Amino acid sequence: MSDTKPVRPPRPVRPPRPVRLGPRSVAALLLISVIGVIAVGWPLLADPASELTRDHSQDAAWLLAVLLPLLVAVVVATIADSGLDAKAVAMLGVLAAVGAALRPLGAGTAGLEPMFFLMVLSGRALGPGFGFVLGSVTMFASALLTGGVGPWMPFQMLSMGWFTMGAGLLPGAERLRGRGELVMLAAYGCAAAFLYGTVMNLQGWTYIGGLSTGVSFHPGDPVHENLVRFLAYCLATSLGWDLGRAVLTVVLTLGIGAPLLKALRRATRRAAFEAQATFEGPQR
Repeated sequence: MSDTKPVRPPRPVRPPRPVRLGPRSVAALLLISVIGVIAVGWPLLADPASELTRDHSQDAAWLLAVLLPLLVAVVVATIADSGLDAKAVAMLGVLAAVGAALRPLGAGTAGLEPMFFLMVLSGRALGPGFGFVLGSVTMFASALLTGGVGPWMPFQMLSMGWFTMGAGLLPGAERLRGRGELVMLAAYGCAAAFLYGTVMNLQGWTYIGGLSTGVSFHPGDPVHENLVRFLAYCLATSLGWDLGRAVLTVVLTLGIGAPLLKALRRATRRAAFEAQATFEGPQR
């Protein structure tokens, strides 16, 4: 009888997966998203005689006070659901710092903001829960870095959180790779860049009056009439800016997205995202 020990075949290396949402993460994200939708859109349905309608520009302080603890709740819920360690949270901070540093490179130049393509790829690699937190924290940090703190900042944090979370919700997170995945991410980045601009327009449009009678918000008018004016407002004021953001996101995603996405996935593997503990018995 031979004393040679049987050679075990190597275990297949599972590709790194985004952090999946657990029930607590879903609840926290739903709560923060509902609050965000209400904060952005409630003036469309408000009574024009209400004192709240006239003071809509003061919503930012209240929203920020609610948003920050809810962001912490999303992180805690995601860690509790997925068992992430400190390295994963550190990676979140590093990506937020990089995104904040990228924003000043294009801010103020026809909407050319390279941070958006990084948010798309990071959301894909990290998953929707951490993606939402990453987008919000990145926008918060960039506002402090560039001096862009104002009533728009909490809404920017929400919009960027939704933008990054959406990338994490795209299908094929475990199987789709290569050029097909990049095309999907580029298409999403293009559409989401316009949606981001639309949300930010809606936030400001409802309390910035006097631009012109044709595109201004009229409190108390039927919603569909105000939405027609809002569409005209977007076309007249921000279409070129949103187009520049969308085009740059597509170009960067298709051009350098592959190596960066690979690096992000390698980093998530080392950060023990969804690492599973395995135990082996003694060899005989």
